[in-house]
Amino acid sequence: MNTRHIRQLVPAFEVTEGAGVTVHRSIGTPALKNLDPFLMLDHFGSDNPDEYIAGFPEHPHRGFITFTYMLDGHMEHRDSMGNRGDLKAGGVQWMKAASGVIHSEMPQQTDGLMRGFQLWINLPARDKMSDPAYQEFSSAAIPEVALDAGRVRVLAGEFGGVRGVIEDPATDVLYLDVTLAAAARFSLPLSGTRNAFAYVFEGAARLAEQELKTHNLAVLGAGDTVDIVAGEEGARLILVAGRPIGEPVVQYGPFVMNTREEIEQAFADYRDDRLVRTRAAMSGH
Repeated sequence: MNTRHIRQLVPAFEVTEGAGVTVHRSIGTPALKNLDPFLMLDHFGSDNPDEYIAGFPEHPHRGFITFTYMLDGHMEHRDSMGNRGDLKAGGVQWMKAASGVIHSEMPQQTDGLMRGFQLWINLPARDKMSDPAYQEFSSAAIPEVALDAGRVRVLAGEFGGVRGVIEDPATDVLYLDVTLAAAARFSLPLSGTRNAFAYVFEGAARLAEQELKTHNLAVLGAGDTVDIVAGEEGARLILVAGRPIGEPVVQYGPFVMNTREEIEQAFADYRDDRLVRTRAAMSGH
């Protein structure tokens, strides 16, 4: 076995999104523009409702997937496909914007807390103008695998003989939420043909004997095995992998295509109200 080491360490930094929500961004920054097929990773969270209650009002997307995982609080979702959801703590949502979706995401706190992740996953050129799609699952639907000193929630992909609830056929995404007690070890076979990262959001850990602190993202290098050991206070992290697409990425704001001309077309379609093929009511107006 060849252990995958940390190829790049990316400290997340704070940016303001939506109507003023502060997020910790790691992928989608000058330090790591993207990690094929992943375009952006935002870790949002606050115990002050004033910082996020304005949320993410109506905004468009085209050409990629949003994958949202709520840790605390909940997020009200409405979109132009007619979906209305209330993603509660522990739940996941997968939205393929593809040819075009307009949606709103309005965070709501529970006991003051609001915390979670949003990952943007690219789509291959053949799927960018396909029909949008939507998957949402509650916390109770997500399988968990017990470890000797921890647990793994399987959001997507396969681990420990169970499959996650989210299916992402284009890039075969693996998305695990790993909780480890102090000094506990976690090992996982993971082919080097899949780009992968780990992001610690509670405690600290060592990945292939390299330290990984809170709000740090580790891009994994070549190899076929991931080996993580929790620090003295334990650790909680997400481990994500996906099959690279290997196509040009041209991104401007909420649109991700393969050429500049396609981006210009997306803006023109949005301006002329053609982005969404069949728009359902989002808010009763």
